[in-house]
Amino acid sequence: MTATNVTSLPVAQKSVDDGTIDRAFVLQMAQVPFIAAILVFCAWIGHTVWASVASPNSSLMNHGPIIVVCLGMILAAIIDGWAFKVPNWLTLSLVVSGWVLGGLHDLNMSFDAGRGGFGSALIGTGIGFICLFPMLAIGGMGQGDVKMQMGFGSWIGAFYGYQEAIPMVFYAFAAGAIVGGVFALVMMALRRNIHKNLSNFKEIGTDLKVLVTHGPSKAAERANERRSSWVRLPYGVPLCVGFLGYLTYLYMTNAMPTWTVG
Repeated sequence: MTATNVTSLPVAQKSVDDGTIDRAFVLQMAQVPFIAAILVFCAWIGHTVWASVASPNSSLMNHGPIIVVCLGMILAAIIDGWAFKVPNWLTLSLVVSGWVLGGLHDLNMSFDAGRGGFGSALIGTGIGFICLFPMLAIGGMGQGDVKMQMGFGSWIGAFYGYQEAIPMVFYAFAAGAIVGGVFALVMMALRRNIHKNLSNFKEIGTDLKVLVTHGPSKAAERANERRSSWVRLPYGVPLCVGFLGYLTYLYMTNAMPTWTVG
């Protein structure tokens, strides 16, 4: 009898991308509606507390809900400073809760003095994204920081309306960018590698030029070649300082937007 040669079949290798769902991500997304609802409730608390402690003769409008988004920015900055990452459960909840506040204003179901609608909240969210998109496109900033800015824009748009929100979100971002630049210079000085990092600033300018002329993928590819030499910064911290600093400036100079609440 002739022996039959049996050729073993190759064992199927498990693909790294096997199509499985990221359980942690799904759980975070499931939390977003509930946390957003809590933030909206906190906005009502903020409005109520402001009304109870404000002087009856005060000409300043009730900005209680804005205190809530400021606290959200502080929490995001603390987490970013600790873990170099801002979680989706916080940033996306801020975005969604801002949309909900705007929607309540549109339906005349609001409990606060805000006048921006759902559309204004979307515009504020979009302005927040646009401000940081160039740095996101070249990989110079994380998605969490961008979503943090979008959450701020969402609430500012929902409360003040898009006409006030557009310059407010932009100037708050500009203040954060200045603070971030100062932070970076201080860290470079402490590490005694100012010359090397200043050359990186020049390269970032070239990356942004490539972004405009050749698109995001080419700019990101060019930037990634220098990633090993980058100084890692928790950008959520200077963004938060910029947000709070700009709002404080408006408050101290009596330049906060105001209107008659009927």
